[in-house]
Amino acid sequence: MSIDVLQSKIRKTRCPIVVGLDPTPELIPPAVLEAANAERGLGLDGLALAYERFCCGVLDALKGVVPAVKVNSACFLALGHAGAAAMEAVLAYARRLKFYVLLETMRSDVEHVAALTARSVFGGLTFGEETVYPYPCDGLVVGGYLGSDGIRPYLPYLTGENAKSLFVVVRSSNRSSGEVQELISGDRDVQTAMADLTLRWNGENLFGKFGFGAVGAVVGAQSLWTMQNLRRRYDTLFFLVPGYGPQGAFGKYMAAAFDRLGRGAAVTASRAILGAWKQEGADPDYGRAALDAVEKLRALMETYVTVM
Repeated sequence: MSIDVLQSKIRKTRCPIVVGLDPTPELIPPAVLEAANAERGLGLDGLALAYERFCCGVLDALKGVVPAVKVNSACFLALGHAGAAAMEAVLAYARRLKFYVLLETMRSDVEHVAALTARSVFGGLTFGEETVYPYPCDGLVVGGYLGSDGIRPYLPYLTGENAKSLFVVVRSSNRSSGEVQELISGDRDVQTAMADLTLRWNGENLFGKFGFGAVGAVVGAQSLWTMQNLRRRYDTLFFLVPGYGPQGAFGKYMAAAFDRLGRGAAVTASRAILGAWKQEGADPDYGRAALDAVEKLRALMETYVTVM
C-alpha cells in the first residue's frame, strides 16, 4: 500500500512533516527572481522559472530530512502554461530525489472529470506504445463534497504494484471552515459526515500493514476537541494536518492527530518553511533557512510525539 510507504518514510526519518510547495511571488528570494527574469523575461515565463528553481532548491536542502512534500497545483496553474510546465518539473524532481510526493488539487469533480484527472495523474495517458505521466506523484489531495461520484474513479489506482494514495478534505484549516463544516446534518456535523464517507471509501481492502487506509483525511489543527474526537472515532484514517505557521495551529493540537505509537499522521507546513529566509535573523540562504525551519518544527513535534 502506498500509505505504508509514507508511514515507513516518516519512521525512517523520524520526521512526521510534509513540506508544502506553495510558491508565491512574495516568497521567492530577489536573486532567484532576478536571474529567472533575466533568462525568460519579466512576466509569467520568468516567474514560473523562478518558482521551479526555488522549489527545486528547497527540495535539495531537505533531501533525506523530510519524508514527503506536497505540491500545490493552484500556485503553479495560476501562471498558465508556463506554470504547468514548472509544476511538472518540480513533481518529477521531487520523485527523483525519493520524496513521497503529494499533488494538491482540492477539487471536487463530477465522475467523468474525476476519471480524466485520475488517468492523467495516476494511470498515465497512452499514445501508441508510449504512456505519459504529466503529473507524476504518489498521492492526491482532493475535495469530497460532490460525494462518491468524484472519488470512485481514483479508487482502482490505490491498490496493486504502483498503488497511490488519496487524501480527502474533512476539516480544512482556514478560519471560516466552521461556517460549513461544523453545521449539523442529522445526528452529526458535516465534517463528521465527510470523515464517515472517507472511511467508507476505503472499503475492506485498502488498509495497509500499519492499519491505515489508502484514503486518508485532511484535518486542520485549529480545534483540539475536534482533532481528539476525529482521531478517536477514525483510528484507521491517516491524517494530513495543515495549519502550522501563519494559520496558528498549536503543537498539542497537531500532536492529537497521532496515535499512541506516533503514527497515522503528518503535519503539513508551507509558508513557514518556504518563507523562513525572510524572518529576522534567519539564514539568508533560502535552502538552509528552510532546513532550519523544518528542524524547529520537528523539535516542537518531538515534545509531544515520539514516532515509533
